[in-house]
Order: sequence, then structure tokens, then C-alpha cells
Amino acid sequence: MHEAFKNTLPPGQKIDLSNCDREPIHIPGHIQAHGLLLAVDRSSHVILQASNNALEYLGVPSDLLLGKSLATLLGTEQLSLLQSVLRSEPQEDNPVYLFTALVLGSGPFHVIGHLHDGLLILEFEPKLPDTPRHPDFYELLKRSLARFQAAQTVREFCQMVTEEIRRVSGYDRVMVYQFQEDWSGHVIAEDMAQDMGLESYLDLHYPASDIPSQARALFLLNTVRMLADAQYKPAWMIPERNPITAKPLDMSYTFLRGASQMYTEYLINMGVRASLTLAISQGDKLWGLVACHHYSPRKIPYDVRTACEVLARVISLQVADKVRNEESNYRVRMDEVHQCLLQAVGRDGHLGTALIECQPGVREFVECEGAAVLAEGECHLLGQTPSEAQVRALAAWLSRTHEGELFVTDRLPELYPPAADLKAIACGVMALPISRAQAEYILWFRPEVIQTVKWAGDPRKPVEVGPLGDRLTPRKSFALWKETVEGHSLPWRKGEQEGTLRLRTALTDALYHRSEALSRLNQELSRSNQELDAFAYVASHDLKEPLRGIYNYATFLSEDYAEKLDPEGLQKLSTLLRLTRRMQSLIDSLLHFSRLGKAPLRLEQFPAGEAVQEALEQVELRLKETGTSVEIPRPLPTIKADRVGITEVFTNLLSNALKYNDKPVRTVEVGYLDAGEPGFPSQAQGAPFCFYVKDNGIGIPERFQEEIFRIFKRLHARTEFGGGTGAGLTIVKKVVERHGGTIWLSSREGEGTTFFFTLSRT
Repeated sequence: MHEAFKNTLPPGQKIDLSNCDREPIHIPGHIQAHGLLLAVDRSSHVILQASNNALEYLGVPSDLLLGKSLATLLGTEQLSLLQSVLRSEPQEDNPVYLFTALVLGSGPFHVIGHLHDGLLILEFEPKLPDTPRHPDFYELLKRSLARFQAAQTVREFCQMVTEEIRRVSGYDRVMVYQFQEDWSGHVIAEDMAQDMGLESYLDLHYPASDIPSQARALFLLNTVRMLADAQYKPAWMIPERNPITAKPLDMSYTFLRGASQMYTEYLINMGVRASLTLAISQGDKLWGLVACHHYSPRKIPYDVRTACEVLARVISLQVADKVRNEESNYRVRMDEVHQCLLQAVGRDGHLGTALIECQPGVREFVECEGAAVLAEGECHLLGQTPSEAQVRALAAWLSRTHEGELFVTDRLPELYPPAADLKAIACGVMALPISRAQAEYILWFRPEVIQTVKWAGDPRKPVEVGPLGDRLTPRKSFALWKETVEGHSLPWRKGEQEGTLRLRTALTDALYHRSEALSRLNQELSRSNQELDAFAYVASHDLKEPLRGIYNYATFLSEDYAEKLDPEGLQKLSTLLRLTRRMQSLIDSLLHFSRLGKAPLRLEQFPAGEAVQEALEQVELRLKETGTSVEIPRPLPTIKADRVGITEVFTNLLSNALKYNDKPVRTVEVGYLDAGEPGFPSQAQGAPFCFYVKDNGIGIPERFQEEIFRIFKRLHARTEFGGGTGAGLTIVKKVVERHGGTIWLSSREGEGTTFFFTLSRT
């Protein structure tokens, strides 16, 4: 190992992979032997350093060049040309071709120069005798660009790249090597000589240590890197440290820079003798490499290397364009679904229903096998998903543990152990919160995808201890090594995540506008209800007096003149009395209903069982007449509510249960369910308890189940099942809603009915 690297490690520190990442490959202290390098003072043009192979190329020992002026080496005419080019070109950290000329009668040489650290660094590469003329490369680039533009996908484009670069450069094998998030590499395209019996590297993966971080950084500075012979003899710099900077010469931007010993050993272990590498970047990030391998020494002419450098820049632009196009096409599809969803939300009053029924809808928004929408107390499932209970439990966990705008994972069981048995349908989850407080989410699910990743050698052994003692060397085995990756779904694309966040913003806006509209409507309804309540109160109060007069006069007639009336007259008088009594009952119910909306709730803590007992006392006579048994499986919880109102709720529900029953054995059950208890209804989400009154009576046909809560609505003739005004369930609904609760029922005709209700203010 070169002295420069040894000195970077503290004494006694063991060399490991992190040390390899710190290897100073930009200051190797030597160059490759197929050229000559000089470091010159940029002001005086005095030669300060030279590679030790000047005798081979110029016939002059390198140490004799030190301290001499460039004019001695190039002549005044070439020096003037050099100065002119350097003045006109942006040469700081940017190597530029200066000229091709004889030097001390030797050559000709291609001369490339750049400025760095106050130095003029000159590289001299012998001009190869069979270098093609420039126009040939213009035609080559024109053809390559035409092919590149026809590619539709990134992989199709990269395959074209390998074919064109191999045709231009003549290397035995050309690959496109794409970096993954962890900086491991994946060969996504390959072209190679078919007559050499080479084994394909296509789809192989390479560990991140194969191209360490400092090497990746250099590729961003110098996009083309050629190694003419992995077994070259280094040409060391004389002196080792620059006299002006007192540091080893920084060769980050040079073409002749010596290769890392780790890299040359790596290539030799692969059986490769020469390489050419072109960087593919997106902005300031390295996307991948075009890696060219040759199985014998290969030195390509400067002109060809220049063409490859131009191609590398074109490739970078084209890759970025193809990636953008793929993401754009996907985003267009997402936007179409996006608009459909927003229109559906605008039309429909229920968010969950709108998102589910829209076509294309939530499931089509991203690539997934299933989706779920938890909204407004309801859970809607689409495609392959966990059960409703499992989805609700996952949403509850998310609301407790994750506060970000979007939850994304491709390995849910690692984060949420209860999902260990759900890998086949929900290994990957993307969850968009609608209301974290209410555990309302849109969730997308992806199944586990068991992948076999093919590595070029065991990735767990990227380096080995070499023969020089405590020093790591590149692995020698590149035999196919397969790794089975389990517990992961396909990853969620960046575009999918961005599109989902845009959907969240749009849904928030849509819900806000709908909320404003509902708020205005509620204000209007509240005002109308107040006016209706006032009208009902006044009307019922004012109607009672004349109705009482009619009833009294009809009673007087019956008592004083009954003997003077014939049977028909007595029948009409009896009907008059019956109708006035019914009218009186209706007015009393209307008056009571109107007062419900005006009187404030008197909230107090009391056991709900006390309200049930009071209700049972009020229907006690009816219980005895019908022989109905009432069961209360367990004590009811303590609630905070209006005692009179809750007693009335139980009284009306018990009265209905007793009234609408024609079974020989009649039963009623009054009970409750705790939140989180098995069987807890989805309609009760958010409430601590759900009460129920269950009977085995006549049941209610499904077509009438929404109508029974309308005031004065009866499903039977007035003479059937004991009559009644039809206001009881309307009063029950109003009391429950004033407590912030909900009431609903489950019934089968002929099998009985169960009324459920919640009291959110408890």
C-alpha cells in the first residue's frame, strides 16, 4: 500500500471497510505509465514536479526537468499557444485539450492541461498512429443520439447505451451499472463479445464496497476514467510532495491518475486487464456508471475517449429524461384518478362512499393489491386486504405512533409485529391520514414479494485479508451467489408518495369547502328547526283549548242526550269522542317533541341501570299482561347524561318491544358493549359504550327500517298492536342525538329487532 494511505490511519488502528472508504485515491503519488505528467508553477511556468518516466518518453531524466521553464520543453511558440488557450478556456478544475505537438523532438503528444491548487497540471499522451479523424465521431454521435431518443424506457435506453459504447470503444464487455439506495450496484444492461465465451453479468448485484464513497465522489468530478493495464508499473511523482503546497499532488481531475491498488487487484481478480468507466449523473448525484472491461491491455486514443466523454454527458441527460418520462406517465395516470376522486367527494356527502365508489378510484390510484378507507366511522375494503378488525387495529396503531404526513413501508411486520401473519397481503403499506385523532386513514396494501437477488460473489465478504498482513484486499470469488430476500413488498415509488401527498392536500381543501357548505346549511337548518319548534309549541298549545271544548261538549251530549239519539247518532258521537282523544294524544306528543329541542339537558352521573329500572316500572303492567321476561346480562355502566331523557329512551324502546310481539314466549334483553370488545359495532366507533334493547318480536321489514324514526309514522293500522301516535321512536332519536349519539337497528322480519344507540357525551 502506498505511504500516503498508510499515514492516514492512526497508529494501531485495524484496517476495515471504513478505512477503505478513506483511502486517498485522489493523491496516489503516481500516474499510469502510458503518459507523462508535469506540475508547473502557473505564474513562472517553472516545472515543480514530474513523473519519473520522462526518460522513456522524452529521452531526458525526470529530475533534470525540475526547475526548468516550460519554454525549454515546449518552445516559445507552443508556450504562447498554451497561454492563449488557457486564457480563453474555463480551465480551473476543467482539463482542456491544448494542442498536439512534438516535445523535445519526441511524440507527437496530445497535451491536456488544467489549473488546480495554484498549479498548471499538464498531461502528455502519445498520439496513437491509427487515431480516426474527428468527422467520423460526429457521425457516430449523430447515430447514437438518434437511437437513444427512440428508447421508451430506462432499461431499453441503457441497453442501447451498452451497444453504442462498445461499438465506439471496442471493449470486450460494456455494462450499465445502476446504484441502489444503499449504493450497492445492479447491472441493468450489458453488451459483450459473443466469441469469447464470457459469462453474463446482467442482473448481478455488487456490494457498495466495490465502489467506495471517495471513488464515487471522484466520478462526479471526472466523468471519464481509463485504466490501460491493471498490471501497469506506476510512474511515481518526483518529488513526492509539491514544493509550493508541501502536499502530494491532487490528481482528482487528471486522466493519467494512478489507480488504487484495491481497484487494480479487484480487476485482476475478475480476470480484467483494462477498463473504461463513464459516470452517469442526475444533478449532483451519481446515478450509475457505464463500465467497460477488456481482457487484455487496451489504450484507446484521446479522440475516442473524448467522444465517449460527450456520450457520457448525453447519456446523463437522456437517463434523467427517461426517468422523468416514466415518472410523468405514471403521474398522469395518478392525476386522472385524483380528479375523479375529488369530483366524487364534491358530489357525495359521505367521504368513504365517494372514495370507494368512484371509478377509477382509490385502489387504482397507485399500484397495489388492495386498499381500505376508514372514514366517518365506516371501514370500506377493496381487493386483497386484512380483515376490518385488523385494518382498524393498524389504523389505531398508526394514530398512536406516527405523526408524519404519510406513513410508508415495504416491510410492515418489522415495524408492527401483529402484521407478521399478514405478509401475503399487507407486507407493504402506504397510509394517508384523513383524521389522525379519529384513526381515519386511506391505506394501500402490497403483498410480500420473495426475491432472489443474484450477487457477483458473497456480499457478506466484500474484502479479504491479503498476503501483506493486516490489510484488506478485494474478494477473489465472483461466483454467482444467490440471496433470498423475504419480508419485503415492492417499494413505493417516490412519485406515488408525492402524488398521495397531493391527494391529501386536495382532499383537505375539498373537505374544508364541504364543511363550510355544511356549516352554512346547518345554520339554516338550525334556524328553521327553531322556527318549527316554536310553531309546534304555539300551535299545539293553542289547539288544545278548542279541542278540549269539543271533547267536553261531546261528553255532555253523550251524558245528557244519549237516550234521545238513535244508534247511528250514538255511533257518530262515539267516533267524535275517539277522534278528539286521538287528536289530544297527537298534540301532546307534538308538544313534548317541540319541548325536547328547547329544554337544556341536565347532565348528571348515574348508573344507566337506574334508568332501565325506572323504565321497567312504567311498563310493569304491560309486562305482566304479556308475560314478557326481561334479561339484563350484566350491570350497565355509569353514564353522564340527562336522567329523564335516557329513562324516556329506555321506556319507549321497551314499550315498542312489548307492543310489537306476537310470540307465545316473549323475551327482551337490555345490555351494552364496551368499545374494543368483540362484536362492538362499527357504527359506534368513537363512543365508550353501545347500548341495546333486543326483542324476539315481529321484526321490521328492511324497506321500512329508515322510516320508523319519522314522526307520526306507523307501519300498522291504528287498531293493531295497541295503537299509538307513532312519535315514540322520533322522540328517542332526538334524545339520543342531543347527547351526541347515534341510533340504528338490526332486524329480520318475524325474528325480532335490536335497537342500538350510543351516547358520546358519556
